[in-house]
Amino acid sequence: MSHAPRSRTSLYLDLIRWDRPAGWLVCLWPTLSALWIAADGFPGWHLLAVFVLGTFLMRSAGCCVNDVADREFDKHVKRTAHRPVTTGAVGVQEALAVGAVLALLAFGLVLSTRAAAIAWSVPALLVAIAYPFAKRLIAMPQAVLGIAYNFGIVIAFAAVQGTVPAVAWWMWLGTLFWVLAYDTEYAMVDRDDDLRIGIRTSAITLGRMDVAAIVVFYLLFLSIWLVALEPYALGALFHMAIAAALAQVPWHWRLIRERTRAGCFAAFRVNHWLGCTVFAGIAGSHLLRVAPAALSKWLPLG
Repeated sequence: MSHAPRSRTSLYLDLIRWDRPAGWLVCLWPTLSALWIAADGFPGWHLLAVFVLGTFLMRSAGCCVNDVADREFDKHVKRTAHRPVTTGAVGVQEALAVGAVLALLAFGLVLSTRAAAIAWSVPALLVAIAYPFAKRLIAMPQAVLGIAYNFGIVIAFAAVQGTVPAVAWWMWLGTLFWVLAYDTEYAMVDRDDDLRIGIRTSAITLGRMDVAAIVVFYLLFLSIWLVALEPYALGALFHMAIAAALAQVPWHWRLIRERTRAGCFAAFRVNHWLGCTVFAGIAGSHLLRVAPAALSKWLPLG
């Protein structure tokens, strides 16, 4: 029984992983957290729109480049064998053109901010392009992914303040460990296939230490953010959010301890809740700080 050919729109949505939002949400939450810290609260609708849309567009562009770079490897991996570029449904030049358009749209958004943010967007793009090829060169390419994903933090501070202070780099470092945690979970899904075809990943490099290392990566992420943001006096709500995020770590351990494909993939997909929890603590803390003054404008004095 033959199937009707798929529309280009459907193929492009597959190409950018439209139905798998976890991949861009894990980029979004640290970026929004940085925006709120840099602006000492709500950054304004303009910057919020720029960074939400920009994060989605850049992650989507990265998917296009990644699928072109990995198209020969993806044929031999169960999870990726049906991707549009791998099957030939979308051509290499076509996928790169889609990625270029998405990246240009993201760059157009950055152009509406400060010069410092525009300048930092250039190395961000270069690292994002380099990541797919890192699997051929280094033992833990997930670190390169972390560098690429974390540029959202740097650009957020640059867009708000026109500079990148030390706290931004501490947040960047902490988030690097978070990326190592969740992308190692992701790599564990394909470990057998990657070993067979010769791809390097952190899951392979860490070997039987993978589960313990992931737990340590989570703890390092949360610890660094807790210490780095302590001077900002975010209060009890932020500490509660860190505690709630910390409570999710045993959940991840239970999902990955048997190293099953389904468990590891599930662990990766729920990571955005951990990032959302931390962001909620930061945004909520700032909201509580300004709420009394805002209410005093509307409520009559006693």
